[in-house]
Amino acid sequence: MYTSYAVTFGLVGMATLWIWLDGRARQKELKALEASGIRRRSAVSAGEGGQA
Repeated sequence: MYTSYAVTFGLVGMATLWIWLDGRARQKELKALEASGIRRRSAVSAGEGGQA
């Protein structure tokens, strides 16, 4: 009777854990790229000031 609830809870928990771990991995990759000098296009550089 409660098997479907347990399976659903387990699947949601696994999906949540996977998303959290994947987000940490992407943040780690971004930090490594920024440390190597690669910047995101959305980041405003000091010389531009965002003015056209």
